[in-house]
Amino acid sequence: MLLLSAIGATAQNPIIRDQFTADPTARVFNNKVYLYPSHDINPPVGQRQDWFCMEDYHVFSSEDLTEWTDHGMIVTQNKVPWVRPDSYSMWAPDCVYRNGKYYFYFPSAPAQGGGFAVGVAIADNPEGPFIPEPEPIKGINGIDPCVLLASDGNAYIFWGAGRCAKLKDNMKELADDNPKEIVKWGNREMEMVGVNCLKDLPNRQAEGPFAFEYNGNYYLTYPYVRENTEVLAYAMSKNPMGPYEYKGLIMAEHANGCWTNHHSIINYKGQWYLFYHHNAYSPKDDKRRSAQIEKLYFNADGTIQEVKPTLRGVGISKATKRIEFDRYSKASKGVEIAYLDTLNTFEGWEAALPSKGSWISYNDVDFTGLDNSYMIANVMAHENTAFTIREGSPKGKVIAQGKIVCKTEGARPRDYSGRWMNVTAPVQYMPKGVVDLYFCCDGAAVHVDWVQFKNREKYYSPATATAAKPDADGFIRRWLVLEPINKPNPTNTVFTDSYLRDAFGKEYFKGQFTTLPVDGQKVKVEKQTLKWHALDSEKYNLKLFRFAEEKSEQVYGVLFWAVTIIDCEEEIKDVRLAVGSNSASMWWLNGEEALLLSGDRRMVKDDGMSPRLTLKKGRNILRGAVINGPGMSDFCVRFIDEKGQPVKNISINHK
Repeated sequence: MLLLSAIGATAQNPIIRDQFTADPTARVFNNKVYLYPSHDINPPVGQRQDWFCMEDYHVFSSEDLTEWTDHGMIVTQNKVPWVRPDSYSMWAPDCVYRNGKYYFYFPSAPAQGGGFAVGVAIADNPEGPFIPEPEPIKGINGIDPCVLLASDGNAYIFWGAGRCAKLKDNMKELADDNPKEIVKWGNREMEMVGVNCLKDLPNRQAEGPFAFEYNGNYYLTYPYVRENTEVLAYAMSKNPMGPYEYKGLIMAEHANGCWTNHHSIINYKGQWYLFYHHNAYSPKDDKRRSAQIEKLYFNADGTIQEVKPTLRGVGISKATKRIEFDRYSKASKGVEIAYLDTLNTFEGWEAALPSKGSWISYNDVDFTGLDNSYMIANVMAHENTAFTIREGSPKGKVIAQGKIVCKTEGARPRDYSGRWMNVTAPVQYMPKGVVDLYFCCDGAAVHVDWVQFKNREKYYSPATATAAKPDADGFIRRWLVLEPINKPNPTNTVFTDSYLRDAFGKEYFKGQFTTLPVDGQKVKVEKQTLKWHALDSEKYNLKLFRFAEEKSEQVYGVLFWAVTIIDCEEEIKDVRLAVGSNSASMWWLNGEEALLLSGDRRMVKDDGMSPRLTLKKGRNILRGAVINGPGMSDFCVRFIDEKGQPVKNISINHK
C-alpha cells in the first residue's frame, strides 16, 4: 500500500517540510508535477557520519507547486535484488513515461563488484508501485541518471559526468549502435559506451547531468566545482549527443558554502522552473539537503538567465493557510531570520524586525474566499509594540493591525515578554485576489513566525429595519450593544452582590438608564470613545466575547451594556425574565431592577429567574449589563409565562 500524506508546505523554500529531499528531479505527468528526489537521512550507527546517506526514494506530487502530497516510499535498497542492502547509496534518480509505463532510473552500489550501477524500476502509475528489474543496466558504470525523450524519437540516458548513450525501445537496455571508446582511469583502461558530452567543457568534479529540449535546442545542465563548491552550469547543442557548447551558469555557489547542488528543469503551465537543493534544514551538515524551486527564464537567443536562490520560492499562498513571513520576498535593512528550534530545524524559522519602520514582504497571497474575516499572527516582542499588515507596500492599504501586550494590568496580570503568542485582529480592508503582503513594525522590535486569515463564524449580523420576533424557544436575539467598557477585574470571584450593585450603579456615560441609544451613536467613557451597534444574533445566545474581538477591543476585564425594545400588542402579566450569562450580569425592565446574577457563572439557559413582572402594552425597554474578568462573555434572555412556556407574542426592535 502507498502512504499518502499532505506536506505542510505553503509555497516557500524548502518545499518539503518534514524530511530531507536532495537531488530533486521534477517531471510533469497527467497535468501534475511529480517530484523524485533522493532521500537524505542521518547515518545509522556503523555508517560514515560525515557522508551522504540514502536508503530509499519517495515520490511527491503537486498541482500548484504549493501543496505537496507524499505518496510514500517507492524503492528501497533492501528490496532491489542487485543492490547491496547496507550501501545507503541511492543517489539522484529520474523518471520518464514511455510505452504506457513509467520508468524510474536510480543509481546504487551493486552487491557484486565495486563502483556504482544504474537500475530501472517500472510502474503503471507515476506514484507506483514500482517493480525493480533484477539486474542493473549493462554498460553503465556511474551515478545520477537522467533520461531525455528527444524529438528525434529516441530516448537518451545521461549519467555521471555527462556521459550519454541511446536506450533501446524497451527502456531497459543500451542500444547496440552506441559508439564506444577507451577511457583511461589512472593506470587502467576501460571501454565506455556512449560519448562524453562534457569533454573540453568546464567539468571539474562534474556530476548530476540533466538534459532537456527547448525551441530546437538541446540543453545539457550539470553541477561542477568551479572553485570549492558546486555551481549549476549548462551547455547547448543541436544534437542530443553533442557536441555541446558551454554557455555559463544557471546558479552560482550557495552563499553558505554548501558543497553540492543538484537540479532539474521543467515547463509547467507555461512557466519554466528550476528545482534544486540546499542545506536549509541542516546548516552545519551539507550532506542533508532539501528541495527548493525558483522560476527560470530564457533570453531571446535561447540562453538561460542566471537564477538567484530565494527564501520565498514560487507558488501562490492561500491567505487561509499560514503565511510564513520568515520566507520573505523582500525585507528592510536589519531584518534577520533564525531557527525557532536549533535542535529541530524542521520547525522552521522566525523573522526579527529590529525597530519601528522595519518591514518584511511576502508575495503572491490569494485572498479568494475570504469575507468577514480576522487575522491571527504568531508574534513575540520584549515590550509592548504594534504591527500592521499592509497591501502592496510598507505604506499600502491597512489590512489588519495587531498589538502585542507584554504586560496586561487588572484582569489578567501576566508577563508575555519574550514569549510567542497568537494575536488576533479584525480585517479592516479585504484585498481582492492575489496580492503582496507587508508585515510592518509600528513600535519596538517584533518577531514574527506566521500570519493567517480566517473567516469568522457568523455570530451576528446588523439588525434589519423590520421588527424581529423571538426564536422558536422564545429567546430574544435583537440587541443594541455598546463596545466594551474597560473594567479590570483580576478574578470573577469578586462579583458579589455589593460589588456588582456598585459596578452597575455607576454612571459610565450620559443617559445610561434614561436614553434609548441609536445604532452608530458614540458615547464617551473616561478615555474611551465607544459606539452602539444594533445586532441580530445568529445564535440564541449573544457572543459578547466575539463581538469585542471583532471590533478589536479588549475582551477580558470589561463591562458590556445591552438594550432592546419589547413591543407588546397587549399587556402581559405574570411573566418572568429568564437569563443566562457568562459571567455576572444585571437586568432592568422599564427602569426597574429585574434580576441580578452574581458570582463566577457559566452561560446556562434560564440560569436566573426574576420575580413576576408585567410587560405593559406598547413599548418596554430591557437593559442589561454583563461584566467579566478573565473569561469569555455571552448571555441569553427570554420571558417565561406563568405556565413555564416561552413568551413569543412580542415584537423586538432597536429603534
